Amino acid sequence: MKVKKRAVWFLTLLSLAAVISVYYLTDQAAKPFDGLAIFSDDTMENTALNENAAAEDGQTPVFAQSYLFEELRMEVQNQRSELNEQLTTKIMSDDLTAEEKNDAWSQMEEMSRKASGEAMLELLITSLGYPDAFVKIDDGKVTVRVIAEDGFSKAQANDIIYTVKSEWAEAALVEVTPEN
Repeated sequence: MKVKKRAVWFLTLLSLAAVISVYYLTDQAAKPFDGLAIFSDDTMENTALNENAAAEDGQTPVFAQSYLFEELRMEVQNQRSELNEQLTTKIMSDDLTAEEKNDAWSQMEEMSRKASGEAMLELLITSLGYPDAFVKIDDGKVTVRVIAEDGFSKAQANDIIYTVKSEWAEAALVEVTPEN
């Protein structure tokens, strides 16, 4: 029995549409994405008005704090890049033993694991409703800085701590600092 390519493609497309439909029907939080709203002038004007209003109230606009977090991320990335270059040089060196090269390789893997863990935790924390978050993992200590509205409560901090400890098992100490 020969099945035509067109029929296979049609069935594949139909099954994909069915899976996506079931996903959106069962997902209560899914909101339709309006890609054209990104480019509309109304959105740009509202954003500018909100930034101006926040600046007049004496509050730092969210984008300025996000800029600070981006700067911190870049600093950490630069430090890790330099360390990665040093470890790569060690691995490529003929003067070191196999054990020393394995230690350097392990350090590189650990650094990569921490970086991906930080990115994942930042994503999870922003999914809790915060505009931006910065996470730094150092051995057993996890430092979290979040952009939060006034009135940051202990319950919110506990939610963040719970999220961090549930996703990063090695977190012995979690420090949460809100940025207003």
